[in-house]
Amino acid sequence: MSFEQFSLDRRIATAIKTVGYTTPTPIQQQAIPHALAGHDVLGLAQTGTGKTAAFLLPILQRLTKGPQRRVRALIIAPTRELAEQIHQMSVDLNQNTRGRSVTVYGGVSKARQITALRRGAEIVVACPGRLLDLLNNGNIDLSQVEVLVLDEADRMCDMGFLPDIRRILKTLPAQRQTLFFAATMPKDILRLADQILNDPVTVQIGIIAPVETVSHALYPIPHKLKKQLLMATLQQTEMGRVLIFTRTKHRARNLARDLDKRGYRASALQGNMSQNQRNRAINGFRDGKYDVLVATDIASRGIDISEITHVINFDIPDTVDAYIHRIGRTGRAHQTGAAYTFASEENGAMVREIEKVLGTQIERRRLPDFNYGDFVPEKQFQHSTRNQPRRKRSRRSAAQRSRRAPGGRRRTHAPTRKAA
Repeated sequence: MSFEQFSLDRRIATAIKTVGYTTPTPIQQQAIPHALAGHDVLGLAQTGTGKTAAFLLPILQRLTKGPQRRVRALIIAPTRELAEQIHQMSVDLNQNTRGRSVTVYGGVSKARQITALRRGAEIVVACPGRLLDLLNNGNIDLSQVEVLVLDEADRMCDMGFLPDIRRILKTLPAQRQTLFFAATMPKDILRLADQILNDPVTVQIGIIAPVETVSHALYPIPHKLKKQLLMATLQQTEMGRVLIFTRTKHRARNLARDLDKRGYRASALQGNMSQNQRNRAINGFRDGKYDVLVATDIASRGIDISEITHVINFDIPDTVDAYIHRIGRTGRAHQTGAAYTFASEENGAMVREIEKVLGTQIERRRLPDFNYGDFVPEKQFQHSTRNQPRRKRSRRSAAQRSRRAPGGRRRTHAPTRKAA
């Protein structure tokens, strides 16, 4: 199966080959034909499955005909990083046509975004806050929008954007195509989907749970020993690109600094950084300037780097969904990856919740030759879910049916340390 089956405009088809796409992913195979036919689409899939191209290609095909220099497609994303990622893919796939894409998000110059909009653009990729700001000041006209995309809608709900989304929806034409993508479907998101989608086609790829190409391991450890355990783990384990998650901005910054002092090529990614600093961190991680990125949950979405071999939860996340999206940064593009979670005694309830989703007990590990002192890892988290049945999934709607995603091969490399 190839992209030729979609009968896309030859200029788009040429761009697809230029960027190196050869075979459509499962969600692209299923979603693109319905989107090209003008149907609303409810897409349920994990990150790293090719969702972005699944909605961009039908949009670009639509834009080959009709008026130019007015906003015809609006794509709303939860984070600046994801907005930039979508925008860059739009630029790459639109390189042979005259269509233009503009990003709209906070943390950077509003004046430049207004100037870009006045020059004319068919696609706007926006975060809710800045988009509402521009709408309230009359700096953007969405009255001619033909296609609305809500990407990672569940994440926007988690971040408190749902009221903003509803306000934005009131400014859009009632007659439009809506493409709605999420990895999980909490009640608020199901309700929103029911309200804004018109007789949608549901496309679901894989189960709404951690991808099967990722292995999981739990390292019981008191909080005071976490940093020592991290350093020992990095020294003893063969790794390639490593993404470490912390709960706070302060901890991400300090941990990245400590890793740098120990000779690791490390950078931080957290909310107090300017957009230019954040871009430098992500691009440096993607390009291999950094082998380790220490991030808060701001990075749990929007980082599409297939070379990430390990995700380490230095701090366990607050929700199961956050765990799913964190570890979704590895095991991408049919590669395999590993997720390590450092957990203290007070994290027992969250460990059990995660294991319910996995349907099995996470492997407990003790790092060889590490000095645990008086702490005995084997005595922590002894509750097992191995014999508990998986949670039943309703068969009432296609949105809750699933099939397994394909596996892949493992590729790991020892971390590169900067020269002394």
